[in-house]
Formats: sequence, structure tokens, C-alpha cells
Amino acid sequence: MPTYLIHFAQFHEEFRLPELFSLAKLERVHLECDENKYRLDNPFFKITLDSDQDARKLIQRSILIKNIYALWAEADSYGKVHAQIKDQPELWNGKYDDVSFKFTVSAFNSTVSVTQQREIINSFSYLGFNGPISMKNPDYRFCVMEDYGSGTPTPDVEPIREWIYMGVLVASGGRDTVQKYNLKKRKYLGTTSMDAELSLVMANQAQAAPGKLIYDPFVGTGSFLFTCAHFGAFTLGSDIDGRQIRGKGTSSVKSNIEQYNLQGKVLDSLVFDVCHHPWRTKAWLDAIVTDPPYGVRAGAKRLGRKEDSKKPLQMRTYEGSPMHVREDYYPPTKPYEMSEVLADLLNFAAEHLRVGGRLVYWLPTVVEQYSSADLPKHPSMTLISNSEQNFGLWARRLITMEKTREWDPSQTITAQDTESSCIPTEKTEIKPAAEAPSSSTTTSEMPEGAVEDPKRPGHYLFREKYFNNFGRDTPESSAASSESEAK
Repeated sequence: MPTYLIHFAQFHEEFRLPELFSLAKLERVHLECDENKYRLDNPFFKITLDSDQDARKLIQRSILIKNIYALWAEADSYGKVHAQIKDQPELWNGKYDDVSFKFTVSAFNSTVSVTQQREIINSFSYLGFNGPISMKNPDYRFCVMEDYGSGTPTPDVEPIREWIYMGVLVASGGRDTVQKYNLKKRKYLGTTSMDAELSLVMANQAQAAPGKLIYDPFVGTGSFLFTCAHFGAFTLGSDIDGRQIRGKGTSSVKSNIEQYNLQGKVLDSLVFDVCHHPWRTKAWLDAIVTDPPYGVRAGAKRLGRKEDSKKPLQMRTYEGSPMHVREDYYPPTKPYEMSEVLADLLNFAAEHLRVGGRLVYWLPTVVEQYSSADLPKHPSMTLISNSEQNFGLWARRLITMEKTREWDPSQTITAQDTESSCIPTEKTEIKPAAEAPSSSTTTSEMPEGAVEDPKRPGHYLFREKYFNNFGRDTPESSAASSESEAK
């Protein structure tokens, strides 16, 4: 299989491989690679594919890949690069004699002067390309990429080149799509609108495609409806608060649908509490893509009375008519804790996704309290990827899961399951100090009969932790605010 070089965009580094693998599965491309050689601090990554056609299919809609090249040679010196190319004349001899072409030289974490670029390009003159040079629209683009590592450049110190790649450009990713859905150009926005780049990445990880039906149960202003529909899927959303959907005046979710010309793809946005949803059909969705409300911008709510409410249960009337039939009626709500949100979301996905369907959602967490065991689990769902977007003291993780077996109504999880994914079902009694191992430092000091305080996951009571410990004006929340991402 031929070797190809991927040139990633150098941000959202943890999201790059999950998007790549999701697209490979969606496009049915046979991809092989060594994941151990993937580096967050480097944009280059080698893979093997069957053909250039597969390379184009793989990255045509990728948001985090800039380019993919057919790799001709790689080494730590130009002498070795030239030797490798000359040993493979079948790559170039007679194939590019009469086509227009362009030769470029670039560097990661450094610069290459115009004089140096010219010298490097001239060193490949033995290739004998006789076609016209076209700087704007060449038939082929030959590229040399120098890698100077991830270290911080030191002023007045000559950087050390670590590696050289040489190849021919096969295709470029779909990063231009980000500008189309840029929030700065969107007609209608809310405080929880997800930025375009991450919305598109989520659509790719959900494997949005023509003919699929994708649902967002916490739709807000509809960011995921637009990006999933962009890739051809039919999309549908719902929210407990219809004010975000309806908007004000001429600005609403519908005005964004018209802006992006997605009529017929974005089916509708409905108003109801997902805990009391109207869906009766099972296994009818191809994907669920959502940003559950976790309370940084707006506290999560669900229908119902607060547990400490002392008002008697009775029919309320106004001017002789039941309150609930009035047009301006807003039903009572109560707080919706993150653990409850997660349990309901996973149960809903297990019941309503088709086998092979994906759930893509954001999980907030306190960084120092997070562990991989915190991730909510469901017997019908398998974890595909887990990528972090860090804001300092807190972070949110993009979780992608896939339904791998039919729903079993007896295997419903509860909020307690999501609160204690790494906690034993029964607390273990701690031995008295005299019986404890000598190496113990914490449990040996606990009194006889005491029970161990279980470790809570990083998302447990997240809203309370956020406002008590981080506040609204932390740099982390400001970073989230600047991208209009946090809920």
C-alpha cells in the first residue's frame, strides 16, 4: 500500500485522529497507521492507503486536515531524500513531463528564506519536468516540508532541522467550510451557540451523510442541525425552552436555515422536555449530536416540581380556565443535574439509535478530579473516542459512542451509575489500624467501622463546582465565552 503524509491543522490536536478514523469508516477507506507515532505537538502523520482516490475521499470534508500528500521520500538530510527519489524512478520518470506544476518549500516551527527555497527547488532539477510552471492553478503541486520539531525557537540561534518530507499534493481538506458557518456571519445566535469548527468536527464524528437522520435533544439555536445538514443528513431538534428556537422578530433558527439554504434538510425544532418526549418509535435515529446543558451559561432544567416545594398538588386555574391550556403558560421546572442528564441521554441513545448509530456529546469535568473511569457507560454503547478541550481548571470532553447491540429495556442506567462509574456498589468497611497494612497512610488512621469516602467523577455536581471554584470571570470561562461555546 502506498504511503501518504497527512498535514494536520495545529490545533484541537486531540480531536484530529478521532475525526480521521470516523471519516475512514464513513467512506469505507482501508487505512493503516501506527497510532503510537502520532504526536500532539506535530502536524505530520504517516498513513497507508490503497490509492490516491481513497486519499481524496478520506479528507475531502475533513476540518482538521489541511492537506494529504503522496510521500516520495523522507530523511534527515537532502542527500538522503534525493537518493530515495532517484532509487524510485517509477514515481516520476515520464509521468510529469508535459503537465503544469508548482514546487513549494515550507517549514514547521521555522522559516525558509526565498534564497533557500530557490536552492532547494533547484536541487530537484534531475526530475526533468518540462511542463509550464503555474503558480495559481497547476496540474500538480510538488512539496518539500521541513520539520524543525516542537521546541520553542531561541532568538539569534539557528534552528535545527529534524526531518524532511517530499511528496506530491493529492488533495486538500474541507477547512473552507468553517468560514461558511462562522458565528460572526450567522444571522441568529444565542449564548450557547457552538462555534463552526467544532460543530463540523462533531458532524464528521457522527458520520453525517445523505439519507441519515440526526437529532439534537438540546438544540438551543441549532448549530449542530446546520453542520450535520451541510453534509447531507436530515436533522431534527428539540429543547425545553422554545424561546431560543423562536428567537426574536425576524431572527430565529428558521432564519439561519434560510441563510444556509438548508430547507428540506433541517426538518424542524420542537419544544418539549426530552425526559418526557413524544417519540414512540424505537431505533429510528442514525446519530445524536448534542451539547447537554451543564450550567455554565444557563442552568439545566426539566419539567417537574422542586423536591422541597411545599405547595399542594392541585389543578391551578386563572379566571376559571386551567392554567395549562393558556397560550402564555410555562410549566414548572426543576434543576437537572449533570449526572441525571447523562443517564437520560445514554438511555435515550441506547433505545432510539439504530445499531451502528453514534452518540456525540460534550462532557464537562473538573480537570484535577477527572479520570478515564468517570465516563458514563451503557451496555448497548461502546466508546469510540474521548477528546479534551481544556480551559485550565475545567475542561470539556467530546465523547463519541456507538450503539453496538439492540436495546434491552432491563439494562437502563440511573443517575447514580453516572455519579459512581468508578465507585463500588457497596462501600467497603475499612480495617482497624492494627489490622491495616503497614504501608497504608490514609486508611490506617481511620477509626474502626469507618467507610471510605468514594471518589466522585469530575462531572459530578459540575455547575456547583464551577461557580464555587472558578467563577464567571476566570480566564477559562472567558476563553469559552470568546468562542461562544460553553453552556
